[in-house]
Amino acid sequence: MEFFLVFIALLLMILGIVGSFLPILPGPLTSWAGLLVLHFTDGVELSQTFLIVTLLIAIFIYVLDYIIPAIGTKRFGGSKSGMVGTTFGLIIGLLSPIPFGIIIGPFIGALIGEMIHRNDIQKALKAAFGSFLGFITSTFLKFIVAIIFLGFFIVKLSEHNTNWI
Repeated sequence: MEFFLVFIALLLMILGIVGSFLPILPGPLTSWAGLLVLHFTDGVELSQTFLIVTLLIAIFIYVLDYIIPAIGTKRFGGSKSGMVGTTFGLIIGLLSPIPFGIIIGPFIGALIGEMIHRNDIQKALKAAFGSFLGFITSTFLKFIVAIIFLGFFIVKLSEHNTNWI
């Protein structure tokens, strides 16, 4: 049973890292769920304070994930169309076989969204850049938190002090 819980926890940690890039999966919250599952294994000690603090951090990053792209878009004169375009561009970029699709997709999507909203290429480029910059910033923050949570997972797992079977 212990091995199964550790496997599920590891799977959640990996999904958390992947979720840092996918808009449909909350990366840090998924990674935190991995820490929570690890907490229920025998021989792994995670304090309630640790779990509460890491949960609060995951929730904070989750909320920031919606605020940062909006700030980037507004700061550079963008609209909701640019933000929607960024999301669609990310999904298409992830699913397409083009190199660097995860980076190119959000920018192109934001540009198309802004061109639909207004027919001014200069303003659309500026807003697309802001939307893209906000997306990259929030993705980077989610990724860093998920990696830190993975580090906690590895450290706590290395301190495991009972038999696996």
